[in-house]
Amino acid sequence: MDVSIIPTDYQPRADLMKGKNILVTGAGDGIGRAAAMAYAAHGATVLLLGRTASKLEAVYDAIEASGAPKPAMIEIDFATAPEQSYIDLATELGGEFKHLDGLLHNAALLGDRRSIQSAGYADWQDVMQVNVNAQFILTRTLLPLLNLAESASLIFTSSSVGRVGKAYWGSYAVSKFATEGLMQVLAGELENTSNIRVNSLNPRATNTAMRRAAFPAETPTDNPSPEDIMQGYLFLMGDDSAGITGRTFDVR
Repeated sequence: MDVSIIPTDYQPRADLMKGKNILVTGAGDGIGRAAAMAYAAHGATVLLLGRTASKLEAVYDAIEASGAPKPAMIEIDFATAPEQSYIDLATELGGEFKHLDGLLHNAALLGDRRSIQSAGYADWQDVMQVNVNAQFILTRTLLPLLNLAESASLIFTSSSVGRVGKAYWGSYAVSKFATEGLMQVLAGELENTSNIRVNSLNPRATNTAMRRAAFPAETPTDNPSPEDIMQGYLFLMGDDSAGITGRTFDVR
């Protein structure tokens, strides 16, 4: 798999996202929160999607206090939401917004890290539901809104263990392989027939709650904060990446 690196000298202009509507999943914490804040700071109306209302409200308040465009909140639990919830969401968004300019798939479960032989089926299903199935159905239902944008970007969050298999990373690693596959298939289907570009982005080691849970022996501050890696998220979501699709990126 060929991996591209976000240009280290990339400097997004202040109005990069002006007039754009961007939906971010897992927007209540970590990378999702940082991305939502970054998109808003560059002019976007951000749709904050997550499962915990209090976290979404905190991000909403921070964006509003910053003077950025007023965001929107969407509370949904990918682990349990039925297909109809996604259909209803797409209908509601279509009634409120003329188009959707971007979708960042950031929400994910780590799940149990154990051997395939000892993996629990329920945990496996939960990880696949959130990390793969929910991404599929949310993408499918929002494609019509993305197609209405002049230029839209769809970003899937990848992982190093979703590119080269690693023992004992079980359902999470397999779900990230599936994410890469979904990105490639969708990019191929939309290339030359749509204004939507589709790419994957691996944040690599970042000081998030998931990283701390996966590597408890690490010193968390040895890794960059989510705010420190936003150049890549801005580059792929903004029009500076127009024409780039079907590619796998690392943030650094």
